[in-house]
Amino acid sequence: MCGIAGYYLKTPEADRRRLEEMARRLAHRGPDGQGFHTAGRVGLAHTRLSIIDLAGGAQPLYSEDHRLCLVANGEIYNSLELRRELEDLGHSFATHSDCETILHAYEAWGEAALDRLQGMFAFALHDTEREELLLVRDRLGIKPLYFTIGAEGLGFASELKALLPLIGRPEVDPAGLAQYLQHNFTCAPHTLLAGVSKLRPGELAKMGPDGVLHQRRYWSPLQTAQLDLTLDEALERFDALIDQVITIHLRSDVPFGLFLSGGVDSSLLAALISRQIGEPLRTFSVGFPDTSVHNELAAAARVAAQFGTRHTAIEARADELLERLPHVVWAADDLTADYANLPVSLRAERAGAELKVVFSGEGGDEVFAGYGRYRVPLLKRLLARLRHPGGGDFRGRGLFSAEAARLFRPELAEAMQHWRAPFAQAWNETPATWTRLMRMQYVDLETWLPDDLLIKADRMLMAWGVEGRVPFLDHRLVEFGLGLPDALKVEGRNGKRFLKLWGERFFPKAHLWGRKKGFTVPVRDWFQGERLERLDQVLTASPGMAAWFDPAAVRQMIERQRSDRSGPLWALLNFALWHRIMVEDDGAAPPTRQDPFSYFR
Repeated sequence: MCGIAGYYLKTPEADRRRLEEMARRLAHRGPDGQGFHTAGRVGLAHTRLSIIDLAGGAQPLYSEDHRLCLVANGEIYNSLELRRELEDLGHSFATHSDCETILHAYEAWGEAALDRLQGMFAFALHDTEREELLLVRDRLGIKPLYFTIGAEGLGFASELKALLPLIGRPEVDPAGLAQYLQHNFTCAPHTLLAGVSKLRPGELAKMGPDGVLHQRRYWSPLQTAQLDLTLDEALERFDALIDQVITIHLRSDVPFGLFLSGGVDSSLLAALISRQIGEPLRTFSVGFPDTSVHNELAAAARVAAQFGTRHTAIEARADELLERLPHVVWAADDLTADYANLPVSLRAERAGAELKVVFSGEGGDEVFAGYGRYRVPLLKRLLARLRHPGGGDFRGRGLFSAEAARLFRPELAEAMQHWRAPFAQAWNETPATWTRLMRMQYVDLETWLPDDLLIKADRMLMAWGVEGRVPFLDHRLVEFGLGLPDALKVEGRNGKRFLKLWGERFFPKAHLWGRKKGFTVPVRDWFQGERLERLDQVLTASPGMAAWFDPAAVRQMIERQRSDRSGPLWALLNFALWHRIMVEDDGAAPPTRQDPFSYFR
C-alpha cells in the first residue's frame, strides 16, 4: 500500500522539486521510502508502505528494456499465478514485488492485462517509447486516484492534497459541494475541488503526446449475469469461491489483523481467516460505553472468544473522539461526513502501532443486500417515485432537502437542483432485465461504496500507515452476490439472507439474524449546550461558510438543533474544517488531537 503522484506536462519540467513536494504530501501513505522517475514531460513519484518483498520491492519499477515505468498503490492478489504464467512466456522478473506483474502483464497482453488482475490497485504506467501515460483504478474503487488538467498539463495523485502544488489557488466546486451536502460525499467524477476529478472505479485514462485524455471503463458491475441457482447450488459455489478469495487475500510478508465489530461481515471474516492461519488472529473493536449510542464491544468480545483471537477492545470517550475530527477531515481529504471516520481512525492508530495490514468487512451489505433501504415498503416507494420521476425512487431524499433555498448562496442553490444526477444516472443505465433489488445494489456500488465507505477504509487507515483489505469486494464475489436471485438475498424484513444462511455453520442464529445495528457515533451528545454556542461562532466566522451559505439561515439551523437533528450541522462543521485545511491552509496537517472549535482560532 502506497501513495502515487505525477504529471504529464506540456513542456518538460526543469527540475523535480514539485514532484518531490507532491510526494511529501503523501508521506503518511508510504513511510518506508520514496522513489521518482522523470523522462521528458512525464514525472512519477511513489511513497512506499512495504507489505510484500520488503527488501526488493521499491518503486518505480521498470520493464526489462526500461521502456515501461510503473508506480502502483495496492496489492495484486493473484501475482503468484500471473508470475508463473508470464515466466512461461519468457519474462524475467527483477523483484518479488506483486506489482511487477503489472509491468510484464502489460507487455504481454496490453490493456487486456487488466482483465487478468485480481486485487485492489491504482497505478500509473509510462510508456517512454510511445510517450503515453496510462492511469488505472481497480474495479470497485478500493484504491483512490485523482487527476487535474490545467494550463501546464495533467497531474494525478492518490489524494487531493498532493495536487495542490499543481493547481494554484484551490477553489470549491459548487456541484461537488451540493452532492456532499445532500448525501455526505461527492460522486465521481466530482470532488470538492474545482478542476479536480476522480477516476471512476474500473476506469482507465490514457494521455499521449497530443495532450488529449482518453477515458474508458474496462469493468463495471453491469457485466454481472443473473444467476439461476437454488440455495444449495449457491452455497456450494460460494464455498469454493470464498475459500479462494480469503487464501489470496492472506498473502503478506508482514503481520495482519482484523477490525471486528461483531456484526455479520466482520464475524464471518474472523471465522474464515482463523481457519486458514496457524496462530491467533489479532482483532480490534471500539465502543462508547458512556454515550447514547449502540455499543459493539460485547458482540465483538463473544466472537473473539469463540475463535481465540488476541483481542483489543477500545473504549472511547465522546470528547476524545471529537478531538480527532480536524485530523480525520485532513486524512479524508476527499471529504465525507461519515461519522464512522472517527472510530475507524482510532482503531487504525491503535492497530498501526503493531501491524501494517488490517482486514475489514466493507462491501458485505452492498454485495449481499444487507441495508434496510433495500426493503422499503411499496407505499413509501411510490411516494418517492412521484417526487423523482424518471430516475428511480431510490436515494431520493438528501440531508438538506428540507432546508429552505435561502440557506444557500445563488451558485450553490443552482447546483442543488442537480445533486441527485449520479444516482439517477446509475439507476437508468441498468439493464431492463434487472430486478429492482439489483438496481439498488448497483446504485450503491457505483456511488456510496467507492465515494464514502472506501474513502473511509483507505484514508483513515493510510493516515496511520496501515493497509486495509476488503475481501468481500473481490470482483468475483461482487458478481456472484449481485447476480444471486432476489429470494436468496432478501426475505421479508431480513436482508443479507444468503450470507447469514451460509454463516450458520459458524454462529448461532441469534448472532446472525438480529436487527442490524450499524456503526454509530455519539454525534447528538456533542451538539448540546456550550458546544452549540461555539458551533455558531465557528460557522459564522468561517470564510468557506460565508462564501456559500447565508449566515442568518445557518443560525436558524443551529437554533433548531436544540430540539431537532444533528446531521446537517455535522456536515457543515466538517466542510468548514475541510475549507480551512485544504483551501485556506494549503492542505497542512492539523494536530492528531485538537478540539475542533479551537482549531479555527
